[in-house]
Amino acid sequence: MHRPTKRSLLRLWRPFRLVAGFALAALAVYFVAGRTSELSGATAFLTQLRWVPLCLAAIAEAASYLSMASLQRTLLQAGGVRPGVMRTAAITFAGSSIQSALPAGSAFLVLYQFRQYELLGADEILAGWVVVATTVVTFTTLSVLAAVALSLAASTGTTFDLVGAVLGVVCIALLALLAWSRRSRLYATVTSLGRRAEKLAGLEPGKLVRPLSYTVQRMRHVAPSRRRWALALVFGVGSWLTDCACLMAAFLAVGAQVPWQGLLLAYCGGQLAANLPITPGGLGVVEGSLTVALVDFGGGRAATVAAVLVYRLVSFWSPLPVGAVCWAALARARRRFLLKKELARSALGLADPPEWSPELQEPPELDQASGLHGQTAMKNEGVRGSEGA
Repeated sequence: MHRPTKRSLLRLWRPFRLVAGFALAALAVYFVAGRTSELSGATAFLTQLRWVPLCLAAIAEAASYLSMASLQRTLLQAGGVRPGVMRTAAITFAGSSIQSALPAGSAFLVLYQFRQYELLGADEILAGWVVVATTVVTFTTLSVLAAVALSLAASTGTTFDLVGAVLGVVCIALLALLAWSRRSRLYATVTSLGRRAEKLAGLEPGKLVRPLSYTVQRMRHVAPSRRRWALALVFGVGSWLTDCACLMAAFLAVGAQVPWQGLLLAYCGGQLAANLPITPGGLGVVEGSLTVALVDFGGGRAATVAAVLVYRLVSFWSPLPVGAVCWAALARARRRFLLKKELARSALGLADPPEWSPELQEPPELDQASGLHGQTAMKNEGVRGSEGA
């Protein structure tokens, strides 16, 4: 019996996702058809929106994106790259739109962030490290908030059967923290396994160990200090809490009472459901899980449906065009940079043209008199002097 390969499993997964998507859509149509009275009631709430809470919801969501951008910026700064706030915010909006609009958006998000960090001046190790560290921080902070919310909801006697799921993600977060605290032993184990692999494969000594040792040393160098770790965790918690504040403001915008007892737990459950790779951005999954959980915690059905729709309008649909504009602007900046880099290569005749420093908004401009401004012109003079010698 042949063992299924990764490629064959991937081929099976794609039609399965398509069938699952249609099944969820059919389930949603069935649910909506059977809840016409609730939807008509939700329409009544939506026609009487309060604009001040709605603006507060938009401000809270913008603060959530800025907190996520600050988290990435903090991790990049630990590796010596200091991008501007606006640029990291643009990367965050563009990446979120990619994750929300495309199937398997999380995979495309990782690739996009990696390429953008490299354009900011990060090497491959730092870029990969920031991608992984950002994921770990966001997952860990969401797990902590879910545990806090579970303890608060348990005191009221209602947990909506989320105990197992929350404890599972908390255990995963604890294992990640344990692995980081024992990273020195982990590095030594990886190096030892590299030496054994060299012997088993008959490779020359150092063929695998040297790149591994360099990667380990580089990761130790770019690892944040305790202060930066604390700051990153604050930004991670802030990103989730401000997004939850957007949900709270959505209830106020439709004129409904906020179900305070289960708001945070329902929100964390919805965010965990959004990570399921079924629909882009958790579309349909988040709305359904949030609505059911909030109604179970005491929210009115029609009011909860209206509040969740407003929340998703502000947090999911509204950032999509903003992210598209940011993506286009970043793509245009990348094309300009690559073009000017090629012009610099042709003008100087150097094997290694000047890199784009993260402190510069754009690469150095060509100059008719000296070839390039500043340090690039000095490089050109140095090359000429060496040729004369």
